[in-house]
Amino acid sequence: MAEDKNEPSGFKVVDRRSFTTEGSAREESPAEARKPEPSPPTERMPHSSIIDSSEGEGSEEPSGFETLVSYLSTTTMFQLGLLPGPGGERIPPDMANAQRTIDLLQVLQEKTQGNLTPNESRLLDDVLYELRMTFVELQKRQGRKG
Repeated sequence: MAEDKNEPSGFKVVDRRSFTTEGSAREESPAEARKPEPSPPTERMPHSSIIDSSEGEGSEEPSGFETLVSYLSTTTMFQLGLLPGPGGERIPPDMANAQRTIDLLQVLQEKTQGNLTPNESRLLDDVLYELRMTFVELQKRQGRKG
């Protein structure tokens, strides 16, 4: 299929370089000086994690703290072998790194003491409790196998 070179394609090339081919500064045209309008915000995917967004204090999105706790707890669950890999394969438990990640959550709890909202504090307490209990249960199972 040959394209007709005389038909407009709707494609426009604009040279936005600061200098001409001779090396002198290029004067901006009014169209080039105009800044582009920001694009509208994209719709965020609803999150499906241990965090319930309805617990937020009037906000629809989780705070950065809640996202951090969710990330670390999900990482721990992968390390404990509780979540499948990207292809659905079983991931063997890595108890040493799971313990380190749980310890990081504990450090986060200690360092943020008194600076969290009640919901954030409860979230961190609940996540730490669940991960610790799961860790101990998996250690008991491994002890019986070995």
